[in-house]
Amino acid sequence: MVSGNKAGLVKYPGAGCVVEFMQGNSPQIAWVMEEQAGKLRLLLPNRRETTLAANRVLPWAGPQYGAGKNRDEACALLAERKQAREALAPSVNPEELWELAQGEVEKASAVWLAELAQSEPDVDHVAACGQALLACKTHFRFQPPEFEIFSAEEVERRRVEAEIKREREELIGGGAEWFRLLWDSSQQYKRSPDAAFIPPEPVRSRLEQLLRARILDPETLEDDALWKQVSKGLPDDPHLPLLLAQAWGIVPEHYNFWLARAEYEEGDAWSSAFEQESNELVALSSSFELKNLPGLFLSIDSSSTRDIDDAFDIALRAEGGWSVDVALACPALAWSFGSPLDKAVARRATSIYLPEGDSHMMPECLGTGAFSLLAGQVRPVFLLHCEVDQEGTLISCRPDAGRSALTANLSYVDCEAALAGEEGAANPAVPYLDRLRMGLAFAEARQKRRVADGAVIIEKPDVDISLSGEGADIEVELEPAPSTPNAQLLVSEMMILANAGLAMWAKEQQVPLLYRTQDVVVPREFAGVWRSAPDIARVVRAMAPASLDTMPRPHAGMGLPAYSPVTSPLRRYSDLVNEAQALGMLLSGAPRWDADGLAGLLPGLRERLDEAGLVQRMRPRYWKFLYIRQQARKHGEECCWEAEVAEENDAFVSISLPREQLMARARRRLFGEKVFPGQQFKVRLGKVNPLRGEMTVMAAREV
Repeated sequence: MVSGNKAGLVKYPGAGCVVEFMQGNSPQIAWVMEEQAGKLRLLLPNRRETTLAANRVLPWAGPQYGAGKNRDEACALLAERKQAREALAPSVNPEELWELAQGEVEKASAVWLAELAQSEPDVDHVAACGQALLACKTHFRFQPPEFEIFSAEEVERRRVEAEIKREREELIGGGAEWFRLLWDSSQQYKRSPDAAFIPPEPVRSRLEQLLRARILDPETLEDDALWKQVSKGLPDDPHLPLLLAQAWGIVPEHYNFWLARAEYEEGDAWSSAFEQESNELVALSSSFELKNLPGLFLSIDSSSTRDIDDAFDIALRAEGGWSVDVALACPALAWSFGSPLDKAVARRATSIYLPEGDSHMMPECLGTGAFSLLAGQVRPVFLLHCEVDQEGTLISCRPDAGRSALTANLSYVDCEAALAGEEGAANPAVPYLDRLRMGLAFAEARQKRRVADGAVIIEKPDVDISLSGEGADIEVELEPAPSTPNAQLLVSEMMILANAGLAMWAKEQQVPLLYRTQDVVVPREFAGVWRSAPDIARVVRAMAPASLDTMPRPHAGMGLPAYSPVTSPLRRYSDLVNEAQALGMLLSGAPRWDADGLAGLLPGLRERLDEAGLVQRMRPRYWKFLYIRQQARKHGEECCWEAEVAEENDAFVSISLPREQLMARARRRLFGEKVFPGQQFKVRLGKVNPLRGEMTVMAAREV
């Protein structure tokens, strides 16, 4: 052990002694000018004076030069000692000292620790050692007048904490500045900031991970404190992570974050992992011994439809009314519920159709291939044979299964033209005109019956959204979809009939099924077919959204006592389940699931359908708003839009854009003194935000 005198240390510093003390979490050197009653008057290197309690002096006071030095001499000596200690600092390795001392003693003085590295340390060596020990907080804790020497376990814990703290400080410092640059870029529609400003690794990857996580879940509490710090000063925008990520180039312009949040993989690449299982499923379906089903089955879909899962045949009943056969694709025949393929399909839950492309629930080799009802190709079929009287009342429904080949795949446009009397030779629907007319007569009677039973039917014109270009250069075009009201009425009433018929049969046979229910009381005067914006706004307020359930409760909007979806087994998992339930009864005398088993499927299925449904609603809406913004930028103040007043009150007016099928809300004063529902206007729109689905009515002129 080195003695204090031999090292040049001073136990009780007086005038003329060099001392150090802690200030601002770092040691400061000073000259003692006077000591009195435990108080020291100190001269600092900057020639200022301060007072300090003697017990705050660090335990390596010295050397002692004696009183009588003037300020210049004292400051020169302080500079000399400070320079000497700074020169010695690089030679002190506190971690090596810890290695030597750890396990030997629990506490030691700076002198003792300095002696481990220097046989005869002087006061400058001890001071340099003490300063290094003070800075090495992972290995030592200063407990005056000695240093506590941490155990190996404590050192590792503190090392990890220090590393986390260092990374966090780098994240906050570098991240906040980088995010500010990205935000400015996103608002000025510039390219990404210069790559030279991107924080280095691992900060870069951590910031990217942070943005991706918050795009997927803006409400996540994970890293919430970090996010608040790096985004401090930026607007409280719910889409801030997305905007920053787009400006950075992490995600592309027009990124479909709704799809990402739903964890729904677009396209068909996901299905490659299930190629063998899909092939085995097709082979197994072909091995079933099924009867051949007679009938002239026709499908009617849009011209782009590839997953054809429903068709019909119709005949007149001798006693009046119609016999309607609805033939459905039959993937449930050999479907292996609980298999890896089934779990993947159940997680997708439904097909999603977007302007940028379709994503099918099933692998395309099944949904648009082996099980799709393509004309002339024999397929397994699930059949619902329904008897309907001339008033449109469903009398009975009987399910069946077999094999059949569709006679024709027709389009809405061709069927509409044929029904309208446009019997051109090139129209493939003309040979089936008698059946189409019979189907339309049935549909009209059936819809009238449902309205009499309280159905609330809302009809809006469809719009076709087309995209051209890529990335930030995508251009959106909107065109009214071809008007095919008769063909669409024919198909929709056929499908509603089949779903209602299955529910009727299941109740009679006590077969558990999934149901779409809307068990609310709707005012009787709301029953009918509504097309105008004011009427739609009025009736929608009285309606509650339908929900998926296991109990056959009424569906008020449909005007039905029960409605069990089954007509889209290639596109919706609930329909696949219901088809499996009915097939189980037909082929084995028992459904696939009992009531409890079916109820167990419900929570997960509801969640996935809701998430996919949000994508299906919000993504086309995004493209519509982007179209309006693009048109406004191209044409400026000359760009006006047809609008109809849907609702009004003393402060606000809600308008409908009938062509674009969008709604907007504006101050009443923009529309003049007299405003009433149904009034027609030309409006100018601005401040369009496609992400938020918001736009501002800048001006309005009555038509």
